[in-house]
Amino acid sequence: MLRLLKNRSNSLLGIDISPSSVKLLELSRSGKRYKVETYAIGSLPQNAVADKNINDLDVVGEVIKELIEKSGTSLKRVAVAVSGAAVITKTIKMGANLSDDDMESQIMIDADQYIPYPLDEVAVDFEVQSKVKNNNDMVEVLVAACRQENVEMRETVLNLAGLTAEIVDIEIYAMERALNVVIPNLNIDVADPVIAVMDLGSTVTTLTVLQSGRIIYTRDEMFGGRQLTDEIMRRYGAGIDELESFMNGNDVPDDYVSDVLNPFKSSVTQQMTRSLQFFYSASYHRNVDYIVLAGGTASTVGLSHLIEESIEIPCVVGNPFTNMAIARHVNADALASDAPAMMVACGLAMRSFD
Repeated sequence: MLRLLKNRSNSLLGIDISPSSVKLLELSRSGKRYKVETYAIGSLPQNAVADKNINDLDVVGEVIKELIEKSGTSLKRVAVAVSGAAVITKTIKMGANLSDDDMESQIMIDADQYIPYPLDEVAVDFEVQSKVKNNNDMVEVLVAACRQENVEMRETVLNLAGLTAEIVDIEIYAMERALNVVIPNLNIDVADPVIAVMDLGSTVTTLTVLQSGRIIYTRDEMFGGRQLTDEIMRRYGAGIDELESFMNGNDVPDDYVSDVLNPFKSSVTQQMTRSLQFFYSASYHRNVDYIVLAGGTASTVGLSHLIEESIEIPCVVGNPFTNMAIARHVNADALASDAPAMMVACGLAMRSFD
């Protein structure tokens, strides 16, 4: 079985490959406190990665290689992730007394019941979650499967950069891991809060809902920050290198806020409202206690305030590095600005310490 979930080593780089960029992060840990040793972000040309598939292996591999040089990291083993949309997961019950080898054998025998692809084209892994309530003889086992080609593409681009894919994780579980660092800092006065995370990517927005630190719901929507950047480039003829100034609200045209930024923020708020309604209709929950924004678009000026004001739920931009130590050579201000985009990379880097 492929190590789609398991970790058997430490000192791993977390590398998140998204449609618009590659994020790299190295963490260390002393006691229970993490430390950011280095990080780097590199932009990708449009369509190098599309629909979570790597279309141009050479270009992505070269960007990763440049990030390795820029960051100065010496690590060569990597935790990388595949999109949750590309993965089939199922929780099954198995005997608590079974060894890992016995579980693996049984899962492969029964796999065709819940995997709709030929097994020779699929990467499969499993992870024991917890004992079954009221039955200590049984455990719940999470089984994950995705097409082998999705894994091989990521292995290939890492090899092109001189790296090795040690762990292939799933994006939503990497996000869950990072969020469990964020949530204790929210000061929520609820015993078992329900947290909604809106991950605003360039082309896809994912709503993930957690309770008791575990994912209970996830949904993707074809909506993202590229709608804003495309409108900026179309309306003002801005180049890629000028987009950061627009995002930070620096030296922008007089009509930018009223005619471009505010309508986009309203669209994000409407998308958040719609996504929450889907969650409410699919579960017994009728409210969430807190909203956390993640992804590169999360830092859009005034977005969290507008969502909180419109939906009347506390909303904050996610930063997993709030209580982490930071190496001297790392720009703390830049890291804080990039933090919401680094959530998946953070969750991947944390695999070093499982």
